[in-house]
Amino acid sequence: MRWLAREVVAGLPLRDNARLFVEPFMSEALTLNHDDLLDASGLNCPEPVMMLHNKVRDLSPGGLLKVIATDPSTRRDIPKFCVFLGHELIGQAEEDGSYLYWIRKKAD
Repeated sequence: MRWLAREVVAGLPLRDNARLFVEPFMSEALTLNHDDLLDASGLNCPEPVMMLHNKVRDLSPGGLLKVIATDPSTRRDIPKFCVFLGHELIGQAEEDGSYLYWIRKKAD
């Protein structure tokens, strides 16, 4: 599986602790062990990010959250959420109309 590193999200430089990796659109999903799962399928902006905020709050520092969403705006909103709050977007992928994200919560 090949990863492409990105330097910038929506014109904003990334913080050192909020690196972004974009997974090329592949038929197989990225397999990472996650501590919790947020399924925001069928929800539209701003609900996925609101739910993400609550879920991350309950996650242990350093915990890995997998997010599943169907709203295309999450491709913009979730990376910005991570940069703004200092969480690390480990990876993102698109598979069968769903957008997948792996987010590591920052250490407190």
